[in-house]
Amino acid sequence: MLRIDVRSLRQGRVLTDVALPPDHPAFQGLAIRLSGPVTVTGELLGAGPEAFRWVGHIAGRVSGECRRCLAGVVVPFATDVAAVFTSAPDAADDPGAYLLPGPVTVVDLTDAVREEVGLIAPTFPICREECAGLCPRCGADLNAGRCGCAQSPEPV
Repeated sequence: MLRIDVRSLRQGRVLTDVALPPDHPAFQGLAIRLSGPVTVTGELLGAGPEAFRWVGHIAGRVSGECRRCLAGVVVPFATDVAAVFTSAPDAADDPGAYLLPGPVTVVDLTDAVREEVGLIAPTFPICREECAGLCPRCGADLNAGRCGCAQSPEPV
Protein backbone atom coordinates (compact mmCIF):
# COMPACT_ATOMS: atom_id res chain seq x y z
CA MET A 1 0.00 0.00 0.00
CA LEU A 2 1.08 3.58 -0.52
CA ARG A 3 -0.23 4.78 2.86
CA ILE A 4 2.07 3.88 5.73
CA ASP A 5 1.14 4.28 9.39
CA VAL A 6 4.13 5.95 11.07
CA ARG A 7 3.70 3.71 14.14
CA SER A 8 5.01 0.85 12.00
CA LEU A 9 8.36 2.69 11.85
CA ARG A 10 8.96 1.90 15.51
CA GLN A 11 10.24 -1.47 14.31
CA GLY A 12 12.67 0.25 11.91
CA ARG A 13 12.27 0.71 8.20
CA VAL A 14 9.04 -0.13 6.39
CA LEU A 15 9.34 -1.82 3.00
CA THR A 16 7.03 -0.90 0.15
CA ASP A 17 6.34 -3.39 -2.61
CA VAL A 18 3.17 -2.81 -4.59
CA ALA A 19 1.94 -3.16 -8.16
CA LEU A 20 -0.55 -0.42 -8.98
CA PRO A 21 -3.03 -1.14 -11.77
CA PRO A 22 -3.11 1.29 -14.72
CA ASP A 23 -6.51 2.59 -13.62
CA HIS A 24 -5.30 3.46 -10.10
CA PRO A 25 -6.58 6.91 -9.03
CA ALA A 26 -2.98 8.14 -8.67
CA PHE A 27 -2.61 8.13 -12.46
CA GLN A 28 -5.90 9.80 -13.39
CA GLY A 29 -5.42 12.91 -15.47
CA LEU A 30 -1.87 12.07 -16.59
CA ALA A 31 -1.34 12.37 -20.35
CA ILE A 32 -0.06 8.80 -20.65
CA ARG A 33 -1.60 5.40 -21.36
CA LEU A 34 -0.17 2.82 -18.98
CA SER A 35 0.25 -0.70 -20.28
CA GLY A 36 0.14 -2.95 -17.25
CA PRO A 37 0.88 -2.32 -13.61
CA VAL A 38 3.31 0.22 -12.21
CA THR A 39 5.61 -1.38 -9.63
CA VAL A 40 6.62 0.65 -6.61
CA THR A 41 9.32 -0.73 -4.32
CA GLY A 42 11.40 0.89 -1.66
CA GLU A 43 11.74 1.64 2.01
CA LEU A 44 10.52 4.35 4.34
CA LEU A 45 12.76 5.45 7.21
CA GLY A 46 12.41 7.94 10.01
CA ALA A 47 14.55 11.04 9.40
CA GLY A 48 13.88 13.16 12.48
CA PRO A 49 10.87 14.49 14.32
CA GLU A 50 7.90 14.17 11.95
CA ALA A 51 10.27 13.72 9.00
CA PHE A 52 10.60 10.61 6.85
CA ARG A 53 12.72 9.57 3.90
CA TRP A 54 11.49 7.19 1.21
CA VAL A 55 14.00 5.68 -1.19
CA GLY A 56 12.46 3.58 -3.92
CA HIS A 57 12.15 2.47 -7.49
CA ILE A 58 9.19 2.95 -9.83
CA ALA A 59 8.80 1.05 -13.10
CA GLY A 60 6.11 0.45 -15.68
CA ARG A 61 5.25 0.65 -19.36
CA VAL A 62 3.30 3.06 -21.54
CA SER A 63 1.58 2.23 -24.78
CA GLY A 64 0.75 4.48 -27.67
CA GLU A 65 1.64 5.29 -31.22
CA CYS A 66 5.16 6.16 -32.30
CA ARG A 67 5.22 9.90 -32.76
CA ARG A 68 7.22 9.49 -35.97
CA CYS A 69 5.65 6.52 -37.82
CA LEU A 70 2.39 5.96 -35.89
CA ALA A 71 3.15 2.25 -35.29
CA GLY A 72 1.85 0.80 -32.04
CA VAL A 73 4.54 0.79 -29.39
CA VAL A 74 5.01 -0.20 -25.75
CA VAL A 75 7.86 1.63 -24.02
CA PRO A 76 9.22 0.80 -20.56
CA PHE A 77 10.11 3.45 -18.01
CA ALA A 78 11.87 3.27 -14.67
CA THR A 79 13.30 5.67 -12.14
CA ASP A 80 14.91 5.70 -8.74
CA VAL A 81 13.29 8.04 -6.23
CA ALA A 82 14.42 9.71 -3.03
CA ALA A 83 11.77 11.82 -1.33
CA VAL A 84 11.41 13.49 2.04
CA PHE A 85 8.04 13.70 3.78
CA THR A 86 7.86 16.24 6.58
CA SER A 87 5.58 18.54 8.50
CA ALA A 88 8.27 21.26 8.65
CA PRO A 89 6.96 24.33 6.79
CA ASP A 90 10.48 25.44 5.80
CA ALA A 91 10.67 22.41 3.46
CA ALA A 92 7.92 23.82 1.23
CA ASP A 93 10.44 25.15 -1.32
CA ASP A 94 12.34 21.85 -1.59
CA PRO A 95 11.25 20.05 -4.80
CA GLY A 96 12.10 16.67 -3.25
CA ALA A 97 9.99 17.27 -0.14
CA TYR A 98 6.33 16.56 0.41
CA LEU A 99 4.56 18.40 3.21
CA LEU A 100 2.54 16.40 5.69
CA PRO A 101 -0.19 17.88 7.86
CA GLY A 102 0.75 17.65 11.52
CA PRO A 103 0.53 15.76 13.71
CA VAL A 104 1.82 13.11 11.35
CA THR A 105 0.14 9.72 11.62
CA VAL A 106 0.37 8.49 8.03
CA VAL A 107 2.87 8.95 5.20
CA ASP A 108 1.10 8.74 1.84
CA LEU A 109 3.44 8.04 -1.08
CA THR A 110 0.72 8.57 -3.70
CA ASP A 111 1.67 12.13 -4.69
CA ALA A 112 5.35 11.25 -5.02
CA VAL A 113 4.58 8.19 -7.16
CA ARG A 114 2.18 10.17 -9.37
CA GLU A 115 4.69 12.99 -9.84
CA GLU A 116 7.55 10.65 -10.72
CA VAL A 117 5.46 8.65 -13.20
CA GLY A 118 4.25 11.88 -14.80
CA LEU A 119 7.84 13.07 -15.17
CA ILE A 120 9.53 9.87 -16.38
CA ALA A 121 6.87 8.11 -18.50
CA PRO A 122 7.21 9.19 -22.14
CA THR A 123 4.22 11.22 -23.31
CA PHE A 124 5.25 10.87 -26.96
CA PRO A 125 6.91 7.46 -27.35
CA ILE A 126 8.92 6.47 -30.39
CA CYS A 127 9.42 2.92 -31.63
CA ARG A 128 13.20 3.32 -31.91
CA GLU A 129 15.69 6.18 -32.12
CA GLU A 130 16.43 5.59 -35.81
CA CYS A 131 12.74 5.63 -36.82
CA ALA A 132 12.48 7.44 -40.18
CA GLY A 133 8.81 8.33 -39.73
CA LEU A 134 6.29 8.98 -42.47
CA CYS A 135 6.69 10.81 -45.75
CA PRO A 136 5.20 14.27 -45.27
CA ARG A 137 3.77 14.18 -48.81
CA CYS A 138 2.20 10.74 -49.24
CA GLY A 139 2.29 9.32 -45.72
CA ALA A 140 4.31 6.23 -46.65
CA ASP A 141 6.30 4.56 -43.88
CA LEU A 142 9.91 5.52 -44.62
CA ASN A 143 11.14 2.69 -42.39
CA ALA A 144 10.14 0.35 -45.22
CA GLY A 145 12.25 2.31 -47.72
CA ARG A 146 11.79 5.24 -50.09
CA CYS A 147 8.30 6.15 -51.19
CA GLY A 148 7.23 7.05 -54.72
CA CYS A 149 7.23 10.83 -54.23
CA ALA A 150 9.35 12.85 -56.65
CA GLN A 151 11.34 14.44 -53.82
CA SER A 152 11.19 11.68 -51.28
CA PRO A 153 13.13 12.46 -48.11
CA GLU A 154 16.05 10.20 -47.33
CA PRO A 155 15.27 7.53 -44.73
CA VAL A 156 17.29 7.88 -41.56
